[in-house]
Amino acid sequence: MKCRRKTVLLLIFLLSYAIQACSQMKGDDQQRSVFRVSDQKKISYAKMVDDLKQSQLIFVGETHDNMEHHRLQLEVIRSLHDVGLPLAVGFEMFTARSQNILDKWVAGTISQDEFIKTYYENWNFPWPYYRDILVFVRDKRIPALGLNVEPAITRKVARAGFDALTSEERAHLPPDVGCAVDKHFMEFVRRAYAMHGHSNDKTFLFFCQAQLLWDQVMARNILRFLEKNPERRIVVITGNGHAWKRGIPEHIRLLSDKIRYRVILPVVPGHIDEGIITKDDADYLLRS
Repeated sequence: MKCRRKTVLLLIFLLSYAIQACSQMKGDDQQRSVFRVSDQKKISYAKMVDDLKQSQLIFVGETHDNMEHHRLQLEVIRSLHDVGLPLAVGFEMFTARSQNILDKWVAGTISQDEFIKTYYENWNFPWPYYRDILVFVRDKRIPALGLNVEPAITRKVARAGFDALTSEERAHLPPDVGCAVDKHFMEFVRRAYAMHGHSNDKTFLFFCQAQLLWDQVMARNILRFLEKNPERRIVVITGNGHAWKRGIPEHIRLLSDKIRYRVILPVVPGHIDEGIITKDDADYLLRS
């Protein structure tokens, strides 16, 4: 009897500790300072969230293999969910063809093991990087959107250029997608991916075409969902090079200038930081 009582007391203690730790973590998130790019000022996390509530799209960038960046993304999703916004989360990590599996995941009608198999068919980075975000959207029944184009298509474009695509491959793309890369976009890609040098050889041109194709297709998939679900706010989880205003947001603007959006980027010292990023790049910077 004494042993059972000690066990119960221990469980109560551990549960209390976990609740306290969770509350502390959430409190720390809300106290996190945010750098607002427009006026180069540090503001509260709560003030940023108040602004985000006015937007239909919130892009939150990442370096794919940085766990802290994924934690920042989850904080943003959780904060917007907690204030009662009807959310959806769009993922670069899944293609539009995987939408049926994503729907089953959110509905809870597919096992985690089955879902992880689909995850690895879409994305190469380890499941634990994205697990907490994907479990959160499932548990809260938040629609998850597959945004990306088939990897085989972008790999082919990066290797041999847009003109190398067959008519069958182009049939999987929106009909108005093209890859007219100008010098301005090429310089943006160099900066976004921390690439140095000024060579304009075909290899780099093809890489730029692949990036442009990615951005255009994901922008159209986002707008297609918003047309059917105008009440939803979409948090877009994607790499920094796609989240920057010159990435997917630029194509959103070209297709529909009425969409209000915000761009949040994680600080990457030397590349994405105060004094480097301008209002033409992002709206907010978060430090992990």
